[in-house]
Amino acid sequence: MYSAIATALVAVSVAQAPAIPASPAISEERALAARLDGVIDQAIAEKRIVGTVVVVAKDGKVIYRRAAGLSDREAGRPMRENEVFRLASMSKPIVAVTALALVDQHKLTLDEPITKWLPTFRPKLADGREPVITVRQLLTHTAGLTYGFTESEQGPYHRAGVSDGLDQSEVSLDENLRRIASVPLSYEPGKRWGYSVATDVLGAVVAKAGGAPLPKVVERLVTGPLGLKDTGFSVKDVSRLATPYADGKPEPVRMGKEQVVAFNGAGVHFAPGRALNPRVFPSGGAGMVGTAGDYLKFLETLRTGGTPVLAASTVEQLSSAQVGPEAATQGPGWGFGFVGAVLVDPAKTRSPQSAGTYQWGGAYGHNWFVDPQSRLTVVALTNTAFEGMAGAFTVSVRDAIYGTSN
Repeated sequence: MYSAIATALVAVSVAQAPAIPASPAISEERALAARLDGVIDQAIAEKRIVGTVVVVAKDGKVIYRRAAGLSDREAGRPMRENEVFRLASMSKPIVAVTALALVDQHKLTLDEPITKWLPTFRPKLADGREPVITVRQLLTHTAGLTYGFTESEQGPYHRAGVSDGLDQSEVSLDENLRRIASVPLSYEPGKRWGYSVATDVLGAVVAKAGGAPLPKVVERLVTGPLGLKDTGFSVKDVSRLATPYADGKPEPVRMGKEQVVAFNGAGVHFAPGRALNPRVFPSGGAGMVGTAGDYLKFLETLRTGGTPVLAASTVEQLSSAQVGPEAATQGPGWGFGFVGAVLVDPAKTRSPQSAGTYQWGGAYGHNWFVDPQSRLTVVALTNTAFEGMAGAFTVSVRDAIYGTSN
């Protein structure tokens, strides 16, 4: 009897004992998860995106990771955390870091003419002058080059048949460089900022300076040392490759073999099959594939000092704008650095991010940023262009992470 009474008293005591409060860190993570889940669920319910993988790290710890929606809507295949995506312009930072690694090794110099490595690449200005183009200008998109999708369909890049790395063109890299060089430069190098095929040209420089094809140099200097097994210029497991979609009403449209998607008053030409075509040239600007987990590891390496890829002194420059905020690369207050846009003047933006934040995205529907001051790294990959790159989804994810709203 005494045993039964004791047991009952213990049960009452436990029931009446106050709950132990969660630590502030755990409570903060739960609140973050609730905010992000709401943003993701709403975007899927409103049919703005088909699927996504979002990963957030703070102080080197993953505090949020979620795969949501569908990788293939028509097949009913759910999105998975290890889904492989066509990275599009998220290829650029990886190739840029490869170039900077060669600079650290004294195999490249930022301010020497690229004709040292590409002697026949000599585009001219409209007045016939042949200016010097440097590695720094390729890295910072100040080389006088452009993209065909910023022109009309009758623009010079279209007439010359220049590949932007998203199409199905099977021209060689050397031939594409010849076509680029045949078009007059849009402005004198170093005088302006203009998003362009510069990283494709940089990829050719990296291959020459690195003494191997671009994919091999990238693997040797970046993806190999970091163990990024799913990141490269070819797809190893097609069954894990996300199906791409384009913005549409009442729901996103599954991309066909050739898909033109409206963006900023122009049409961007997509050819999803390029990622599976071994005959296309390795586009440094748009040709890689990878996973959210791999990309987070890449960005975290940069945020935490660069080892074993870059010297710490080189990584320190990533938060500094090489091109000032007058370029407004992602709106007022944004300049451009070596791997993406850099936030110079937060007061001119509605962003909660800190000065020195660097970020970019990818045309197939991706966005990422590193906020060194807040010790935050965020990767948000979707299979929906352009909502996942430049739509309300990116702003909502950002604001949910900081607990703010616009």
